[in-house]
Amino acid sequence: METEARSALRRARARASGRDWADAVAAVRTGRSTADAAAERLIGLLTDGELLGLLDGDAPRRVLPLIPVLLGRRPFVAGAVPRLGIPGIRFSDGARGVVIGASTAFPVTMARAATWDPDLEEEVGRAIGLETLARGANYSASVCVNLLRHPAWGRAQECYGEDPVLTGRMGSAMTRGVREHVMACVKHFALNSMEDERFEVDVAVDEHALHEVYLPHFKMVVDAGADSVMSAYNKVRGEHMDVNRALLTGVLRDEWGFPGFVTSDWVFGTHDAVAGLEAGLDVEMPLRLLRARELPAALRDGRLPRSTVLRSARRILCTCLLHAATHDTNPPGTAVIASAAHRALARRVAAASVVLLRNEPVAGAPVLPLDPTIRRIAVVGRLADRANLGDHGSSRVRPPSTVSPLRGLREALPGARIDAVGGSDPRAAAAAARAADVAVVVVGLDQHDEGESVVTGGVDVGALGRAFRSGPLRVPLAALAHLAARFVRGGDRDSLDLDPADVRLVRAVAAANPRTVVVLIGGSAILIESWRREVPALLLAWYGGMEGGRALADVLTGRAEPGGRLPFVLPADAAHLPPFVRTAKAVVYDDRWGQRRLDADGHAPAYPFGFGLGYTTTTVHLVGHELGAHGGTALVEVANEGDRAGSTVVQLYAADLALDRPVAQLLGFRRVTLPPRGTATVTVALDAGPTLRRDPATLRWSPRPGDWVLQAAQHHPDGWADARQLRTPDGEG
Repeated sequence: METEARSALRRARARASGRDWADAVAAVRTGRSTADAAAERLIGLLTDGELLGLLDGDAPRRVLPLIPVLLGRRPFVAGAVPRLGIPGIRFSDGARGVVIGASTAFPVTMARAATWDPDLEEEVGRAIGLETLARGANYSASVCVNLLRHPAWGRAQECYGEDPVLTGRMGSAMTRGVREHVMACVKHFALNSMEDERFEVDVAVDEHALHEVYLPHFKMVVDAGADSVMSAYNKVRGEHMDVNRALLTGVLRDEWGFPGFVTSDWVFGTHDAVAGLEAGLDVEMPLRLLRARELPAALRDGRLPRSTVLRSARRILCTCLLHAATHDTNPPGTAVIASAAHRALARRVAAASVVLLRNEPVAGAPVLPLDPTIRRIAVVGRLADRANLGDHGSSRVRPPSTVSPLRGLREALPGARIDAVGGSDPRAAAAAARAADVAVVVVGLDQHDEGESVVTGGVDVGALGRAFRSGPLRVPLAALAHLAARFVRGGDRDSLDLDPADVRLVRAVAAANPRTVVVLIGGSAILIESWRREVPALLLAWYGGMEGGRALADVLTGRAEPGGRLPFVLPADAAHLPPFVRTAKAVVYDDRWGQRRLDADGHAPAYPFGFGLGYTTTTVHLVGHELGAHGGTALVEVANEGDRAGSTVVQLYAADLALDRPVAQLLGFRRVTLPPRGTATVTVALDAGPTLRRDPATLRWSPRPGDWVLQAAQHHPDGWADARQLRTPDGEG
């Protein structure tokens, strides 16, 4: 019987042609076959070498030092089988745009989180997906939903902030947009919120915090249709994520029902070829490293069951077949890349992300927006005339052009004299400010201050081969990695403070001109408590993408309203946040972080979570609500009391007033735009999750006890006087 089976397999493989993949896709598309059945037929045509080849990248180990160059030139492919026409997974990175070639550079993810606008984020996802397809890729790792545990995290700019509901809704929107054109990968699963020790750090977390704080947003994105999940480098409860069966299989697949495939983070994200596969890691990315060396022998001698290999093969092929059968996978022309439409979208998003923190009156009128008749402006600071798009790690986008804040203002105000002064000489800056009607100071961070730390001392050099696992080369190579880590740019931040030289510059200019506007550039919180009251106008403009300078000018001149709201709390003191040690090898993640920690400890922030001013005055009033175990809705009246059109973000918060210090929980939000003196009654979707708790024994969710109330607000509530009793949901099975 075994001989007959092998003969039948040989005959089937002999009949294979380069059209087998296309035929399988057509069969699924027309309903003649399910994706499962089509995947099984393709698997039956594979040799063992091709079957195992589905489980790792296609490029050889020698490509490793070329990854930084090649990542920006072509897709990285895994699991292609040219003999059958199987294209494989064709990877492109890019949380702020496509990293291949010269593509549209959108504002960083944190900036887009500040828009609090899932519809707008879905548009960005759609554009990124289309440009990804145009570059020859079919898979985009553009959905990063790691929670901001602490703003010193070097890659904070790649996430959606500190709140699970905001993160989940924005990440889900990005997923929906990307999936219109290519497969969407969500990362980094899970509890990956520090950079310098990301390869070694072990995260301890209890069941409550894990499932009710650090995983809900991942589940939201999975439910939104994510095709793939990327595992993180770090350990959770003593196990690296690539071998963490409890999370990769127990939670992701068994509890959530995720049907797609899991890939490793790159190069150093796979620690055990066999154990990782058994735990639920389907693909080692992006090269032929551990698995190429170890799986063939493990399959032959029985250490690796064939059923385990087939399980992952089915997941990969099924997911790819379903995508190809339900989408137009023919690449569009390259004219869509950095097109006029995508540049306009980048500009619109950047303007919507700018957070106006302060806008005090001078001589009876707010400094912003600038008077259109203004004649002379001093633009000051080392970042004023730079293309400052964010970190230079794996998410770096190289657009065909960029617009700095200085250029944006010169384009917007061609009739005004604009004097540009660098930030190295506060006296010269003060002199220019003194002679101007308004001074604009651009200060903050760049890729040297924060970002991905591509080389760290914690890399597992054993992934490079047996000689590096225990041989004489391991020690010197590990030492070289530690040495290189001291000189690479980016990584976690040493301090949340603005550079002292920038503070001196701000103070010098503000003392010289009462109409001083400070523009902060960065990817996360920058402490401003020591000087913020010395300036009348203060904005957070992030890393605004290729059109960021024009967008900033739009906001400063009033062509656009500052639409941003903080996606994290801006504390008055770093000591009010959880401890953050860049070199920590072990950390504890609990449910006290960000605004929640300030609430619980009784600390007032400099600016609360969700805060942001506009150029008009709006009010919100909760009319009523309904809430069940799976969510609900709130009805809110919104009024624009000003004489110009404007927008606000309606935010719904719940809290347990039985606590001595109630901790606000965001349940829902909606951006609303109104004409002058306009009113509207809007429906806001509510997420019940923050009011529920999970029983680790039964995996059932039930209402948290307490005296729960609900309140409509425009930022994290200062109090609960206007709150209504929350009708908590029934238990959920």
